[in-house]
Amino acid sequence: MTTGRDDDALTWDGDDDPTLDHGATGEPSADAEPEAETPPPAEASKVELPEGFTAVGRGSDAVGAEGPADAGAAASVAPSVDTTAERHAMGNGTLIAFGVLGGVYALYAIGWLIGGLRLQGKAQYLVLDVMYQGSLWLAVLAPLLWFATAFLLTRGARAWVRFAWLAAGVVLLLPWPFVMIGAIGQ
Repeated sequence: MTTGRDDDALTWDGDDDPTLDHGATGEPSADAEPEAETPPPAEASKVELPEGFTAVGRGSDAVGAEGPADAGAAASVAPSVDTTAERHAMGNGTLIAFGVLGGVYALYAIGWLIGGLRLQGKAQYLVLDVMYQGSLWLAVLAPLLWFATAFLLTRGARAWVRFAWLAAGVVLLLPWPFVMIGAIGQ
């Protein structure tokens, strides 16, 4: 029992196109006309791309290129791409590890703030108040600056180099006032 196209539950515009009529074998039907090749567009109808865009795909080499005079302009408009350094996306484990290390650095900054404020009354006789406030805020910002610096300066390096610098910061920037005095004090 064969059913016609009119018996289908849904019909769409263009369903009667003979090039879309495929039998059970997937081959076009005998009454379908072979697709004629379209000639390339005329020189006068070339499409110009906006600045910063690049044509890709079949026929992209002819888009926007009018001749040798335009070739220099197209080269100057095209953004320069460094093909020597390939960038790879970070994996899920790497992103999670960076998130955990970022959280550790944020906790270190909070630890420096709490420990430094707790130590302020005991250290006032050693330095002036202005000097203590300046050093307190530098100590609070040190973990955040270390994380940002290590993260940005090791962009092109391998992941283990980045982790080594971040692990060194975890060891070096331990908030000693918080560790020694604590949040409540002794």
